[in-house]
Amino acid sequence: MRGRNMHRWRDPAKDPRAEERSNVITPEGYQRLQKTRDFLWRVRHPELAQKVQEAAAQGDRSENADYTYNKRELNRTLARIHHLDRRLDVLKVVDRLPADPQRVYFGAWVTLEDEAGETQTWRLVGPDEARPQQGWLSIDAPVARRLLGQPLDASVLLPAQLGRVQSKAPAANPAANPAAEWEDAQDDEEQYEEEPSTSVSWTGPEAQYIIVEIRYQADLT
Repeated sequence: MRGRNMHRWRDPAKDPRAEERSNVITPEGYQRLQKTRDFLWRVRHPELAQKVQEAAAQGDRSENADYTYNKRELNRTLARIHHLDRRLDVLKVVDRLPADPQRVYFGAWVTLEDEAGETQTWRLVGPDEARPQQGWLSIDAPVARRLLGQPLDASVLLPAQLGRVQSKAPAANPAANPAAEWEDAQDDEEQYEEEPSTSVSWTGPEAQYIIVEIRYQADLT
């Protein structure tokens, strides 16, 4: 089993993290990124800097496991802060209803019904806030691209095993938890080993789904 900080080499030309992302985000998603960035800078960074300073004072750094580990975590934290700063600068908050709320657009909760009559709900969000297992699907994902613009009651061909990706239905507005968001960010490294964490793979058989409900956040105008 690979440790958290052990990663295999990737061809930069094929690294999913280098793919261009859409620069849109929901209001609550933007708020969570801001809170995560503030947590890393105000809490995580000082804690790790102090630990590095204390470990360095112990002497020879070459065989100092505490120094090596905390220095690596400090560098990862600073890299994440830099990444969040860059993303927060370019992201556009989508806080308005689309012209036609009876069609699937960014920010929509989309309820699908399969041929067996079972339903599942997804929300189309920005790539920076996507969590497929929680029902938050990146607008850049193949499934989302197939759903965009579709009207209520439309029949759409999607992966037959789509419902197995989710572990729970998407929350209306999940509470911001900066510490948890940071843990998720660290786990992204392993999620990206196979495919971007913001996407849902399109493999295997397909099936017909009916769009039975489309809704948007109640306070949007």
